[in-house]
Amino acid sequence: MAQNHQSTVVITGASSGVGLYAAKALAQRGWHVVMACRNLAKAQEAAQTLEIPQDSYTLMEIDLGSLESVRHFVKNFRESGKSLDALVCNAAIYMPLLKEPLRSPEGYELNVATNHLGHFLLCNLMLEDLKNSSSSDPRLVILGTVTHNPDELGGKIPPRPDLGELKGFAEGFKAPISMIDGKKFEPVKAYKDSKVCNVLTMRELHRRYHEATGITFSSLYPGCVAETPLFRNHYPLFQKIFPLFQKYITGGYVSQELAGERVAMVVADPEYKQSGIYWSWGNRQKKDGKSFVQRVSPQARDDEKAERMWELSAKLVGVA
Repeated sequence: MAQNHQSTVVITGASSGVGLYAAKALAQRGWHVVMACRNLAKAQEAAQTLEIPQDSYTLMEIDLGSLESVRHFVKNFRESGKSLDALVCNAAIYMPLLKEPLRSPEGYELNVATNHLGHFLLCNLMLEDLKNSSSSDPRLVILGTVTHNPDELGGKIPPRPDLGELKGFAEGFKAPISMIDGKKFEPVKAYKDSKVCNVLTMRELHRRYHEATGITFSSLYPGCVAETPLFRNHYPLFQKIFPLFQKYITGGYVSQELAGERVAMVVADPEYKQSGIYWSWGNRQKKDGKSFVQRVSPQARDDEKAERMWELSAKLVGVA
């Protein structure tokens, strides 16, 4: 697609998995990709392995688990003089085997710190950059997951996400509190809860800012990417079996490449210029599967919860 000015997209967690393949797909469409990653050497190697042209990406360090690192990244991005045309919040950690919660530098439980609070701060800080975008169609995309939604087959596997009364937010996630509902630490639930917050964040961004700014805010579930490094902290047997299960039993399997292409579509294609939408490709579709607008889970469409979560998050990250 011919562009007068080269559009720039920031993708968090672009050194592997869906983020990396989205970087490749957008670079192929003529975008300049800022690969925002924890490990720059790994990101560099990954970009070279996929043969992303050297002049179509920039590596910048960010650790979403550290609010200071997020602020530092924004400062570095602004100093680079680039215009921000799209932001993709993709990075996530998933550590199902943890017995005890890990903590961020600020003392917050690490799933909520990395997957939600770090991105929440990044979105709030970079709204300014998106508003000043030289593109007429700036977009902010937050990756979703089927596991956030108990109404869907993929979301029925326990433990189910439950934000409760947001007690964890109110108490600031400081030890001994680690979970959003204030209950006992469960690593898988901590991940799912943080992903519900991602959808709530997207919907609140839309409600608060879409009309005034014209920025398109959306989320997507690109299908089940069974081989993503997201599962690197899972049992080795699970890592072997899960892709086969998705490929041959559920038919939900999606390659990292196809998932990356789908992210690129939501970032760049005209038909995805709808704000406040959660796009899905479903879990049981053929290769020609088309996207559709997915109804998010009851918790993720709870406007009152969204507003309260926003206010408490804003306090915790210091943008209130």
